[in-house]
Amino acid sequence: MEKDKSLQRVDIKGGVLSPSELQRIIEYVQELGLDTFHFGSRQDIIFPLKNVNDDVITEHAAFNTSFFASHAQQNICSSYVSIDIFDATVWLRGTTYLYILEEFRYHPKLKINITDPKQQIVPLFSGDLNFIASAHEDYWYLFLKLPGWDEIYYPALIYTWDIAKIAETIENIYESVEDVEMLFKYLNENLDTNNKVIEKPLQVNFNPFPYYEGMNKMRDNQYWLGLYWRDNNYNLKFLKALCEFCLEHRIGKICLTPWKSFIVKGIPKESKLTLEKLLGQFGINVRHSALELNWHLPVNNKRALELKKFLVMNFDQNDISTYGLTFGISSCRNSKRYFTSIMIEENKAPETIEGFVVRPMYNVLYAKNFNPSTRQYIVYAQDVDQMDLPGLLLELTKTYFQNLGSIPDELHQGEGVEKEILEIEVFQCKDCQNVYDPSVGDVVGGIPVGVDFKDLSDDYGCALCGLPKSNFEKITIEVI
Repeated sequence: MEKDKSLQRVDIKGGVLSPSELQRIIEYVQELGLDTFHFGSRQDIIFPLKNVNDDVITEHAAFNTSFFASHAQQNICSSYVSIDIFDATVWLRGTTYLYILEEFRYHPKLKINITDPKQQIVPLFSGDLNFIASAHEDYWYLFLKLPGWDEIYYPALIYTWDIAKIAETIENIYESVEDVEMLFKYLNENLDTNNKVIEKPLQVNFNPFPYYEGMNKMRDNQYWLGLYWRDNNYNLKFLKALCEFCLEHRIGKICLTPWKSFIVKGIPKESKLTLEKLLGQFGINVRHSALELNWHLPVNNKRALELKKFLVMNFDQNDISTYGLTFGISSCRNSKRYFTSIMIEENKAPETIEGFVVRPMYNVLYAKNFNPSTRQYIVYAQDVDQMDLPGLLLELTKTYFQNLGSIPDELHQGEGVEKEILEIEVFQCKDCQNVYDPSVGDVVGGIPVGVDFKDLSDDYGCALCGLPKSNFEKITIEVI
């Protein structure tokens, strides 16, 4: 997602910080007259432009530009947050992430992800440099999504202790090399690295998105707590009290997630009741519906938040399950940066017509196999009115569950992997290229799943452009 340059941001390297570090940030923000802040999609902290008195914080006497990240600077994302609470590659430890993060002694201008493919909560491919743990201890795949480049894998595994220096060198020289072969040659000639040959392409297991909120049991008589605010306005008085609790009970780290929430791990069993009392004193709800937790919204976007509330309420009223799926709302089109199963794009609103309210229209896309790690998004519907979105999303969730057992257990990334290709016949509008697929139906046109094209009435019209049934032609498409 694109950054909102009207917001101030503090980068939290790897999404992990100590309670005392968070406490210092909170105290400074309170000094600026703010009583809340936001979390961002790259495990960072974001501040509204104005305080509670509608004063611009950059005009405050205590404002210090060096405290905030520059707009060119990028945060490093990591799946440290998932260690000890979700599935993990066997050799990965929390200390591994912390060591790698400590080695970054520069401020990246490229987005860097350091992730475990076994976990689901932190996206693998949303960065420019994506280091993804392999089965070989202390070795990582590197998937490149560099600006101006085609997406491609680096042709060797990267050693843990080389990640930071390789990332910095790539940032400095990628614009002056032509392709990955030249990049590989340059790094080998100019850096002392301990690469390893790639024996197998990366394999990413297909797993449902986890529930990550509330008080949950860890190993060794410990607990972890996940907290989520529906409006992403986190109360600073509560967070400050939570930091004091963590310091008093020797809890060393607080972890931010890309879902604008945070997790506290390693809560001693004997401290659980004290923490529950603290949550109760501030009236904190720690068990939102799973329908709430699987959404990614742009920060400080009221329209997106209202749309999410509308859709979640509709799901809830109709007892719709979204287990394993994730949803996103975006006002900008950039499918290469999406990391949810289903995306709702808001189209640019037309100019206001005097005397009429112009309602926003939306496009609906879904990830191939509903797995965002495929990095391939398919357009499901275009120019959809908000009132039609619940029905469209309901049909998509049905399609997801109908095919859940047939979705491949493993998604293979890289060259030379054979993929089973299925050819299916559909009908495409010759004018707007909209496709009618009997296995999906047409929610906008009120056509249920399973109706063959030949059985559609003669007055059936294209859901997008309205042209008649006669304007469709049979085509064959490949489904991998």
